[in-house]
Amino acid sequence: MTPETQRQMIRTAQTKAHLGVDELWMRYFALGGTVGPVELDAFLHGALDLPDDQRDHVALAVNEYLDSLVGANRAPYSHAIRAPEPEKGPLSALTALLRGTRMVPPDAVPAAVDEAVQRLGVRAVVYLADHERQALHPMPGAHGHGREPLGIDTTPAGLAYRLLQTQATVTDGNQARLWVPILAGVERIGVLDVMVDDEADLRDPMLHRQCWWLTGYLGHLLVALDQYGDAVDAVRRARPRTAEAELIWHVLPPLTAATDKVVVAGRVEPAHDMGGDAFDYALSATRAHLAVVDATGHDLGAGLAAAAAVAAYRNARRAGGDLVEQAEAVHRAIAQQFDGRIYASGVLADLDVATGRLRYVDAGHPAPLLLRAGTVVRTLDGGRRPLLGLGAGATTVGEEDLEPGDTVALYTDGITEARDDHGRQLGLDRLAEVLQRATAAALPLPEVVRQVCTVVLEHQGGVLRDDATLLLVHWTTAGQARLEPRLAARATAPEVT
Repeated sequence: MTPETQRQMIRTAQTKAHLGVDELWMRYFALGGTVGPVELDAFLHGALDLPDDQRDHVALAVNEYLDSLVGANRAPYSHAIRAPEPEKGPLSALTALLRGTRMVPPDAVPAAVDEAVQRLGVRAVVYLADHERQALHPMPGAHGHGREPLGIDTTPAGLAYRLLQTQATVTDGNQARLWVPILAGVERIGVLDVMVDDEADLRDPMLHRQCWWLTGYLGHLLVALDQYGDAVDAVRRARPRTAEAELIWHVLPPLTAATDKVVVAGRVEPAHDMGGDAFDYALSATRAHLAVVDATGHDLGAGLAAAAAVAAYRNARRAGGDLVEQAEAVHRAIAQQFDGRIYASGVLADLDVATGRLRYVDAGHPAPLLLRAGTVVRTLDGGRRPLLGLGAGATTVGEEDLEPGDTVALYTDGITEARDDHGRQLGLDRLAEVLQRATAAALPLPEVVRQVCTVVLEHQGGVLRDDATLLLVHWTTAGQARLEPRLAARATAPEVT
């Protein structure tokens, strides 16, 4: 629409509403208008032009006045009548996405997204993060065919994923777009490439908000649809996976979770070839239960032992067993099934999220690290018992009183014992250094985990010789904000057309 066309339509609406210039100016000024009554009158009569944002302020003032007239004169019903479904806008987009993903295979997601975003007046492509968290891969669809993956560490799309912050870009082909993170709750799934026709839309806070509503719902749908089809996983699977990795992958809980008092994030590497490592957690209004296990070996037997350990842990925990009973249940499951041929180390922990009291049992496993004010202050060396599935012995429970903002890191020896080409281990000091640097950067907790795992991979030349697991628990009421959507930063990006 040209400025003159907009002015004429504003003038027509003002005249039909019998809205005087003085009253219009007061309404316009209350909305943030910056010109005076004389200049406003000159604009209405075509003698003066106004900037885009000021014309929009005038239009909003007229429209709000019209809405007040309609509301005051609307004919009453005998009972409340609900509004019909709108044809455009955010509610229409959400209902279109709901309808488009009902009783359909996961392959139908791109078409459903296309239909939904049309209601917002934009176009979009879904990008999903691969399981290695190295690249974002496009889902095939009307606008996604033929696109290349985008690096998580090297592109604006990846920046949106890493920081959970919408990125606004304009490419060399003058395509304006928003890169909007896709989350299932607080777990990162990918990003949505939202293409707009008018660069001014990049600065529209309502469009940002509407896209966040859409991607928040889309994230949950992607997780749900992934349970009964392979199309979503096929996009995210960047390389073939072993049978033991397939087993462990489906034993693991979501990689990120949060309540109003605690945030948890974890990861097992390598995603395509994991064997004997696994972790689990359970969050409630009062407690956070945590476990990490590392079974001997790196084959299907090790994967079966780790899966049995997690199953026994969950069963004992859900039955109300305490830490000693949980550890004993895991020990029995491994011992009875594998008869000493396979055993496991592990840490089981229980955090009271009201008081910060952490209780834990360490079964021959590397001691957890305590980070306070961004610094690793000590290892947690209490709470010992023998290895799980091998021998018997007494169990003691360690205790630690956390302070608000503390983070506890549970990890397996595949991280600290990772060796480079010269045989040098990564070591505990290097792990502490990486944790401290990522924490100091105020990154979302899952990004801290990703960065640590990236360092471990780089230390071993991209090929791990043992499973590496990291599970972080952050006792906080402030860290949750880093998992909330934030408005865009402006950038230019030549990599997508």
